[in-house]
Amino acid sequence: MRFTSERHLDDGVLEREFALDEIPGLLWTPPSASAPVPLILLGHPPLGLRTMYPRLVDRARSAAADGFAAATIELPGSGDRPRLPAAEQARAELRRVMEAGEPVTDEIVDALILPLVDRAVPEWRAALDALLALPGLGGPVGYSGGVISIGVRLAVVEPRIAAAALFAGSFVPRSVFEEARRVTIPLHVLLQWDDEGNDRQASLDLFDAFGSEEKSLHAHMGGHTGVPRFAGDAAARFFTRHLR
Repeated sequence: MRFTSERHLDDGVLEREFALDEIPGLLWTPPSASAPVPLILLGHPPLGLRTMYPRLVDRARSAAADGFAAATIELPGSGDRPRLPAAEQARAELRRVMEAGEPVTDEIVDALILPLVDRAVPEWRAALDALLALPGLGGPVGYSGGVISIGVRLAVVEPRIAAAALFAGSFVPRSVFEEARRVTIPLHVLLQWDDEGNDRQASLDLFDAFGSEEKSLHAHMGGHTGVPRFAGDAAARFFTRHLR
């Protein structure tokens, strides 16, 4: 891991950009931490870190106010990373069928999501290796955000993740429902009830499939971008319970 820039935000949070091989990322740490702090990995949709930055930094500031570090990485095929031709083709096919009012098939969802999960999860784990080797960072680790299929896979394969807050709202391949049955960590799932691009029933079925003994579903009225600010408060309390 190589740090490429650093600056203090107006609340004292230290923001550092880094590169892990060719993968860009961001790390935020709270001011004046006297001991190694827990870490929250911030998931996000494949729109690019520059596009997602305002939302990510808000979430990172909130985490820092609770005494947590936060980090994120650029997803495969996003931002300045090389495009993935198969994913681009799947995305174009998704747009075509949605504009035509046709059903989104399992084949389209698999082609769009599964290669992304297969590439992104090993990168997240490599980033976690590098992050936890830094002074001032320690466990336990949380995962917060989407793509929800990435969060499911990480919850299954990464034993250092102790709790996850997952954002429903992306397409979910059928194979991920089987993976969800193997998830056992505490879960906090956020669902926008009127999300125009989300299959609500699929989100409910996925929640039902999770094998965790502790799981809670927080559904709010409104579309994809209408998440109420107080929803973050509930997620913050969840991580305080499980990462302290």
